[in-house]
Amino acid sequence: MKLVKVAAATLNQTPLDWPSNARNIVEAIRAARERGVGILCLPELCITGYGCEDAFLSPNTERRALEVLEEILPETAGIVVNVGLPIRHHKALFNTSALLADGRLLGLVAKQALPGDGLHYEPRWFKPWRAGKRTKVRIGGREVPLGDLHFEVGGVRIGFEICEDAWVAARPGAELAVRGVDVILNPSASHFAFGKRDVRRRLVLEGSRAFGVTYIYANLVGNEAGRVIYDGDALIATAGAVIAEARRFSYARHELVTAVVDVELTRTRHGWLSSFSPEVELEPGERVSADFEFPAARLEPCTIDVPAWEASPSLREEELARAIPLALFDYLRKSRAQGFVVSLSGGADSAAVACFVGLMVRFALAELGVDGVRERLAHIPALGDANDARSITERLLTTVYQSTRNNSPVTRAAARAVAEAISARHLELDVDELVERYVGLAEGALGRKLVWERDDIALQNVQARVRAPSVWLLANVSGALLLSTSNRSEAAVGYATMDGDTAGSLSPIAGVDKAFLRRFLVWLERTGPDGLGPIPALAAVNAQTPTAELRPLDAGQTDEADLMPYPVLDAIERAAIRDKRAPREIFDVLRAEFPEHPDAALVGWIDRFFRLFSRNQWKRERYAPSFHVDDESLDPKTWCRFPILSGGFERELSELRHLVTDTPRGVR
Repeated sequence: MKLVKVAAATLNQTPLDWPSNARNIVEAIRAARERGVGILCLPELCITGYGCEDAFLSPNTERRALEVLEEILPETAGIVVNVGLPIRHHKALFNTSALLADGRLLGLVAKQALPGDGLHYEPRWFKPWRAGKRTKVRIGGREVPLGDLHFEVGGVRIGFEICEDAWVAARPGAELAVRGVDVILNPSASHFAFGKRDVRRRLVLEGSRAFGVTYIYANLVGNEAGRVIYDGDALIATAGAVIAEARRFSYARHELVTAVVDVELTRTRHGWLSSFSPEVELEPGERVSADFEFPAARLEPCTIDVPAWEASPSLREEELARAIPLALFDYLRKSRAQGFVVSLSGGADSAAVACFVGLMVRFALAELGVDGVRERLAHIPALGDANDARSITERLLTTVYQSTRNNSPVTRAAARAVAEAISARHLELDVDELVERYVGLAEGALGRKLVWERDDIALQNVQARVRAPSVWLLANVSGALLLSTSNRSEAAVGYATMDGDTAGSLSPIAGVDKAFLRRFLVWLERTGPDGLGPIPALAAVNAQTPTAELRPLDAGQTDEADLMPYPVLDAIERAAIRDKRAPREIFDVLRAEFPEHPDAALVGWIDRFFRLFSRNQWKRERYAPSFHVDDESLDPKTWCRFPILSGGFERELSELRHLVTDTPRGVR
């Protein structure tokens, strides 16, 4: 047997925060050494942070990263570790992972597959490394191998697949397998999205099985750069089985997961396969060898403590309940804001945003304890003597109900009940007089009365806009972040008032569709996240039909009457934006999915969606930064780009209307 203790670490890094990033790396290395680890895998670009954007192009970024690399080297005594950083060679910048062992820099492997879709924009900054190519670069006064390399350290062969390398058809792991590699390290920056966990596991499991290796997958955790959430999800697999995994959505700066593997056993199993045909000759410079003595290791029981919620039928709700609170916690501490302010209307959207802050406090306390929370949020003096969830939440979250004559006692009571349930500091303001003064000013300037029959949209919007200055003022006075409460369904069709309900520094639920958000709130009312339980006060919110409450109460305004049923809206959005279907194709999709609705209604809703979507791209361009939780995002800065001015699908919609007029249901 040749036993080696291996580990993967999750790190909560921040772009360009050299001291903090270095500290997290060093602490993870020290923790690994204390546990007898011989090989430690750290996440992608962990020295610089993954989300540096165009700062990657600055020569200063590479220089600082190399400085940190030199600082880390002495910490690697007695352990093999990889760290990620950008390296410039022949005028091109490469995304690399450096392998360090016993205080030595052995070489740098460059990433071959660069993601350029959705959130990822690596080809803007980096160049893909060509398979089979190797060279040398000068770092710290020494020549270091760079390129498509693998290593033999202390008799153990180590190779790399860097994040996206494992997500493409031509994985580098296939070539590493025929080179006889024993361990593949995968340093990743793999963002959270619903359903992605299972895909990630399949890649790791299949890599370990097909390549006959121990596969070590490390990932970032937390809100690194503002929009993207990383769930951690570090994994160790061997021979097609996961033998260790980290908990997801941790509030820790770093977390370590370890396992003892028998290198000789994986070699024997792989060599026994008749399909395995090794390369017996090496290309010059392909393998970097180094003497090293691994710490003594002994076999340990393979136990994986998977939380019950990971197998819950409500996994999507459980993930949302953890992802957004973690993102809020990191945004709060990294922005050094003093807390949050939410305009709490008593409706679903603002209630969800407020509850996420409440969940943030409870999750952080459950993992870090009171002292840990105060230490991580040490920049907030108001937390100095707070000692429980109630006192901490009260000092971090202010909710404000702002009424006009068009608001009902039902929403006022619902807002107050939710605020009390989560221990927010709750304020109530009457802004009706301000609305009337603005309306009076406009009437005086126009020389006529503003009436609902003629000025409906203007009279609705002024109410939403009048509310914004008050909550901005309250946020500014306390140095807090104003949280916008608009959801993704509203963003799709522009059903929001710019500088009104879209006002805010951050928009936590702009990536969540309204149909799912309503289901989530019912779940949160009745069940709640595992370990925390429900928030029963949400019953007062969930009992209502969603309404903007901007028209007179006797108008009976509802969101779905203004737009369309939310499930239909979300189905059209998925088909149009995610699947890129034309209006005519979407009609066929809706006919099958919603047979209870007549053709004329479906056509009208499709027409309304495309017209509103095209018309309101400018609004989406102005939304506050939002969290990415779903790979169906509409964020034009990171996922869904669309022209501000366009033809508005006029020809396509005209053809659809004629088709339905001329063709009865059931006829094709």
